[in-house]
Amino acid sequence: MLKSYFLDILDFFLVTRKKAICNMSESNSIRYLIAGKIEREFIVTANHQTHLDIIGGNALYASTGLSIWDNGIGIISRIGEDFPQEWLDQLSEIGLDKSGIKIVPENLDLRKFIAYDEPDIPSGENPISRFAKLGLQIPKSLLGYRPSPPALDNRAIMGSQSVHINDIPSIYFDALAAHICPSDFINHTVLPSILRQGHISTITLDPGAGYMDPVFWEDIPAIANHLTAFITSEKKIRSLFQGRTIDLWEMAEAICSFGCEIAIINQNTKGVLVYDNASKNKWIIPAYPAQIVDPTGREDAFCGGFLSGFQTTYDPLQAALYGSISYSFSVEGSGPFYPLGALPGLAKARVESLKSMIHKN
Repeated sequence: MLKSYFLDILDFFLVTRKKAICNMSESNSIRYLIAGKIEREFIVTANHQTHLDIIGGNALYASTGLSIWDNGIGIISRIGEDFPQEWLDQLSEIGLDKSGIKIVPENLDLRKFIAYDEPDIPSGENPISRFAKLGLQIPKSLLGYRPSPPALDNRAIMGSQSVHINDIPSIYFDALAAHICPSDFINHTVLPSILRQGHISTITLDPGAGYMDPVFWEDIPAIANHLTAFITSEKKIRSLFQGRTIDLWEMAEAICSFGCEIAIINQNTKGVLVYDNASKNKWIIPAYPAQIVDPTGREDAFCGGFLSGFQTTYDPLQAALYGSISYSFSVEGSGPFYPLGALPGLAKARVESLKSMIHKN
C-alpha cells in the first residue's frame, strides 16, 4: 500500500503542473490551508453540560482559531459519505473553503467521545458509565462506540482519514501558509513535502501521539526538517525524549537542530515555551487567564492562531501571542465555532494584556 501511495505522488506532480499552468491567471482567495480531521463529537464537560453529535475535529478547531485573525482558509480532510451534508454547509456559511474535503464512497466512523472529570482533565471513562452517572440515556448515535486505545502508528498503513495526494485541489498550492494537525506517521512524512511544491512557504505541524515515541526517534528529523514551526504538547515531547533528557528547552533545541525554525511546547494551563532557532531566544508565555469551560481543541486553536500571526508578522513571539489568544477563546465554550463569537477588538486587547506577562529565559 505504501509503495502505491508514493507512485501516486509521481502521477500527482505531473497532473498538478499541467493544472497550475491553466490556473496561473486565476485569482485565489485561499491563503491558508489546514490539513486535519473532521469528526462527530460527543462532549461532556466537567460541569455536566452535554454537546452531543456536533461537528468537530482538529481541522475545524485550528481553522476557527485562525479565523479570529484572518480569512481565506481551505480545509484538507477526509470524511465518509454518511457525514451530514448540512454540517458541511455550515463551513461555507462561516467562510471556510471545503473543496479540499474529500467524501469517500463508504461510511467512516468519525465519532469521538470526550468527557472531563475536571475542567482540564479528560476522563478515560466509557460513554455508558458516564451517561449512567449523569442519569441520562446514552444517545442512539453513540451506541456501539469503541474508543481506539493508545497505540504506536503503523509505518506502512495509512489511517482512514489520512490525506491522499489527489485530495488536494490544485488551486490550494497557491496558498501561502499551511498547518498540519495531528495525524498518522505516513501522512506527516509525506504531506509537508507535497505542500512545498506550490507557493506555500510557511508550514507548521503538530505531531501525532502515535509516533511521538522513542521507537520513532530516527524518523523525527525527516518530519521536522524545513518546517517553520514544530508545535507539540509537553506530554508528547516528553514521551519522545524519554531516556534522553528531561529539560524542555533541550528538547526544543534538539527539534530545531533537525532543520526546524521554531519549536513550541504547549504546557496548556501553564502556557507555552517558544524557542527561535535563528536568534536562540527562549520565551515563556503564560496562559491567558480565561475560564476553562471546555478544553477540547484548544491546542489546535493555538496552532491556527500561530499560523495567522506568523504569516502576518514573521515574528515567532507575536505569532505565539496570537496562538495563545486563540487558545483562550477556544476554552471558554464548546464546539469549534465558539471562538467566532468573540467581540471585535477583544482579541487584540488580549494580546496587549498578555504581552506584559512574557518572560525571557
